Amino acid sequence: MLKKVLITLVGLLASTSMLKAQTLINGAGSTFIYPMFSKWTDVYHKMHPDIEFNYQSIGSGGGINQLLAGTVEIGASDAPLNNEQIAAAEKANGPVIHLPEAMGAVAVTYHVPGVSATLKFTGEAIADIFLGKIKTWDDPALKALNPGVDLPNRPIIVVHRSDGSGDTYIFVDYLCKVSKEWNTKVGRGTSVDWPVGLGAKGNEGVTGQVEQTPYSIGYVTLIYALQNNVPFGSVKNADGIYIHPTIESVSAAAANAARIVPKDLRFSITNAPGKTSYPISSATWLIVYVNQTNYTVAKETVQFLHWVLTEGQKMEPALDYAPIPGPIQKLELNLLRKVNYKGKSLL
Repeated sequence: MLKKVLITLVGLLASTSMLKAQTLINGAGSTFIYPMFSKWTDVYHKMHPDIEFNYQSIGSGGGINQLLAGTVEIGASDAPLNNEQIAAAEKANGPVIHLPEAMGAVAVTYHVPGVSATLKFTGEAIADIFLGKIKTWDDPALKALNPGVDLPNRPIIVVHRSDGSGDTYIFVDYLCKVSKEWNTKVGRGTSVDWPVGLGAKGNEGVTGQVEQTPYSIGYVTLIYALQNNVPFGSVKNADGIYIHPTIESVSAAAANAARIVPKDLRFSITNAPGKTSYPISSATWLIVYVNQTNYTVAKETVQFLHWVLTEGQKMEPALDYAPIPGPIQKLELNLLRKVNYKGKSLL
């Protein structure tokens, strides 16, 4: 009997010890990076069973809001914080750093029954569609870009994100660069006042809406288009060449942009130069506070981020993301060393 009691007590103590050892890292934001982030956290948890993750795929706008509110350790966004948001963060909890952890593409996806060819778009044509100026699939502007394709005389149904979204930021940041009218009338942001169209939440929502709606057009992270087998177009880049979104074409855009990135790593690579650059490409960022107040959670968060920025990069091509170019990776590892607890670096 005594032996059984001792075994039970040992088991309880071991169980309690395991519970105490668990560390939870909270993150929220980008749906763009969600598939990759899920893979990273799954692999990392298997390597470190005492580290748990809770990531909410709620869109970049939501992730930024939760970071500013101090409810997550990691805010994930496909748009860097603007100056006002940085000021708000510093007022609330101090300075932040931006760590680009993957490069990806926003694909222009569509559902046009009877059309099997890959459609070609220019930035101006995309802007005019989303401005409501190009209203039908057989508009002369689209027919001129796609000779030989039997485009139907059917209204174009525009689908866009309804939530605050980094994908939206990437998409409209590109449109601002190629269309003066878009830049003047709509502008850029994680949320904008859309001139036309139906709203859907998340990449999942836009993908589903396009799939279910004949003659529609939308924009989604490349991986969602690939996973759901929905067609997506080629887009004319800054060098005048029509480019399909691929890991290689995103990497080309990133490589061209790597030479001019600012020290705080808030940059844009949409409409990047280069014959093989896909023009609607972007980094996506993990954003953390520099001054940490919970040593254990902060230490584990920094260790995880270091792993993501080094070993984790090798996993990206399998999920159709492009790894961070070496020069940018060196810059962000130096930034990560700034994250501290009571003035002492956690890396």
